[in-house]
Amino acid sequence: MRPFRYERAEDGSGAVAALAATPGAKFLGGGTNLVDLMRLGVESPDLLVDVTRLPYDRIDATADGGLHIGAGVRNSDLAAHRHVRTRYPALAEAVLAGASGQLRNAATTGGNLLQRTRCAYFQDVTKPCNKRDPGTGCPAREGEHRNLAIIGHSEHCVATHPSDMAVALAAFDAVVYILGPAGEREIPLVDFHRLPGDAPQRDTALERDELVVAVTLPALGFASNSRYRKVRERASFSFALVSVAAALDVADGEVRDVRIAFGGLAHKPWRAHAAEAALRGAPARAEAFGDAVDAELEQAEPRRDNG
Repeated sequence: MRPFRYERAEDGSGAVAALAATPGAKFLGGGTNLVDLMRLGVESPDLLVDVTRLPYDRIDATADGGLHIGAGVRNSDLAAHRHVRTRYPALAEAVLAGASGQLRNAATTGGNLLQRTRCAYFQDVTKPCNKRDPGTGCPAREGEHRNLAIIGHSEHCVATHPSDMAVALAAFDAVVYILGPAGEREIPLVDFHRLPGDAPQRDTALERDELVVAVTLPALGFASNSRYRKVRERASFSFALVSVAAALDVADGEVRDVRIAFGGLAHKPWRAHAAEAALRGAPARAEAFGDAVDAELEQAEPRRDNG
């Protein structure tokens, strides 16, 4: 690991200023992904700006009945929070499906959103990778890609986003709040993560010197009727081959409203708008659910080994 400097931020604006002043700087939260990448040589920041002491570690109810989740909230605390478990159970299940208990105790909400792909070529600095070193190629397209993207990918990158938590947040229309040199702004979570296009090195819509400070969940009554399901190669903990967060509002045998997002399929959590549109007003039967997913996946372009 290359030597680096360390600073502890006293407030949000100070953290942003420190990053803006040092081009090779990174924010440090739980470090559960960043430190691993530093050990591998994928990341080599000149400065780590510790943001763990900033006042972003609370979960509060909003006036409209939603939730305001600070970026510093630990994953374990998020999954255990009473309002999360009762109002948005798919979110609690998604967080508990990710990593081990020890890692959830360290990982933060903001860091979970910003974790980078686990594509083996990205993590191996001896291999070419457009995400790590733009213009060098994407060997995963013809190499080992069983766990990689079938939708939204490009010739430059077929990596997938690893977060479970972000899939549930995408289903519930979460909004990400950001602090930068120009002040605060917000981005819907479905627009926060990027598809690779011709710039796969950019995972999100964040500018380099912007800090995630919170995520809000709007009030959604039927989110209490939601689940998260994950298929993975081992039952203890592993990244998703495919996952789904779904909330359903059914009355008199008919789907009145629905929210669906997939994980493990794309470079970002995949909000299934086509499937939702196909289900609204449809009978709540297995055939209708199957047809809706088929409609969503018409745009899929699987590679050799991941269809």
